[in-house]
Amino acid sequence: MGRVTATDRRTVLLATAGLTLAAGCATRSAVAHPAPSSAGSAPPLPALPAQLTHGPRDRPRVALTFHGAGDPATARALLTEAEQRGARLTVLAVGTWLDTHPELARRILDGGHDLGNHTLSHLDINAMSEAEARQEITGCAERIRRLTGSVGTWFRPSRTPTASPLVTRLAQEAGYPHVLSYDVDSLDFTSPGAAVVARKVLAEIREGSVVSLHFGYSDTVAALPVVLEELDRRGLAAVTTTELFS
Repeated sequence: MGRVTATDRRTVLLATAGLTLAAGCATRSAVAHPAPSSAGSAPPLPALPAQLTHGPRDRPRVALTFHGAGDPATARALLTEAEQRGARLTVLAVGTWLDTHPELARRILDGGHDLGNHTLSHLDINAMSEAEARQEITGCAERIRRLTGSVGTWFRPSRTPTASPLVTRLAQEAGYPHVLSYDVDSLDFTSPGAAVVARKVLAEIREGSVVSLHFGYSDTVAALPVVLEELDRRGLAAVTTTELFS
């Protein structure tokens, strides 16, 4: 991971200065839902579809969700930055990453963040056979359960923003009632520079948004404080996905 300097952060601040408040949001009645249990499967959220793209548009909350893979130092830096600013994240972990860095599963939960399933190997799950896709989902679920006592709260398909009907069904069978997609893609994995990452997120985010981000990229580390500062200025709280939908 590249060292993030004060100059990097000033550059992002300058690039994002002058962004205006997000446009007015559509009203949607809030529904109270139970929080996921600490063990076993996540309970379904009543009245919500099997595939979720964003949360309620009538509450000042957003969810910053992270692809869990890459340099563990970057992951720790992002988690610490969020915690210092009172934000909570959602991490969708790749199973093979947890094999290499098992201690990060507990680190994520101990920080008050959500931990979910982003498949075992991060391959194109929608293109797989039923048996292959099931193994990708259950393989990661088994690792999360072994490390934490639960399969985690959310499932996100790999190499695609949305799951096929087959993958959705297999995820439900594995203990994930809802597939978690997103409505804001930071494109941080393309390494466009911290200023571009922050500018794109802040231009598109609004009440209820679910943002796709990644561990493993220094651009994301540099952009996160600027994103969180601007969200605070707008009165938007960065919460776990569980809280977003509760």
